[in-house]
Amino acid sequence: MTKPGKTCAIVLAGGSGSRMQARTKKQFMEVDGVPLLWYSLQVFQSCLVVDEVILVTSGEDLDHCRLDIVAHYGFSKVKQVVEGGKERYHSVFAGLSAVTPDTSYVLIHDSARPFVTEEIIRRSLEDVQQYGASIVAMPVKDTIKLCDEEQMVTQTPDRAHTWLMQTPQVFSYSLVKKAYEKLMESEKALIQKGIHITDDAMVVETFFPAQKIHLVEGSYENFKVTTPEDLLFAQVYGKRRQ
Repeated sequence: MTKPGKTCAIVLAGGSGSRMQARTKKQFMEVDGVPLLWYSLQVFQSCLVVDEVILVTSGEDLDHCRLDIVAHYGFSKVKQVVEGGKERYHSVFAGLSAVTPDTSYVLIHDSARPFVTEEIIRRSLEDVQQYGASIVAMPVKDTIKLCDEEQMVTQTPDRAHTWLMQTPQVFSYSLVKKAYEKLMESEKALIQKGIHITDDAMVVETFFPAQKIHLVEGSYENFKVTTPEDLLFAQVYGKRRQ
């Protein structure tokens, strides 16, 4: 692929991992001898089309990430480790605020998806140069039902047009920065309306509705580690990746 302009990956590692029912936060749990976070950082470190990485974590984990993860494993592309916020979108905004103005494209990735590949990253960056917004996703395998507050089925979406979102989600830096700035300005109003921001594409959809957002097919191996069962699968995939 043609090398795009300067590209920065924002890696989010601030989750509490409450559904893991464990004392150790999931991003620091060992998978085949290394922390779960290692896998995402290693892919971006190795990927030639990514120039630098901003790592976002909780305030209490800043030193641990800087010393025991970034320095210990030699992740030289990680230029800053910054403190995130209460919600995921607060953490993304903190990461975007740390990105240098000469950056052309930003990849936003959840460290809870440790098995993203260089191929997915490259295809996403090829795509974003055409559309300005490119998000990794996979077609759903199962039938999806919409329901009301009482769990009564209200609608069955066409499975052919239903995709499961993954990360990275990739954007023109200027586009996503402006979208997040508008989000922070409108945060209270959105909360009052009951609108909950669940991913980065939704931020762009909300504030720049005319912006096209293109889907790039990811991989079922690019799953999110959320539960103890997911961690068991991660142990299997981890042995194949190292």
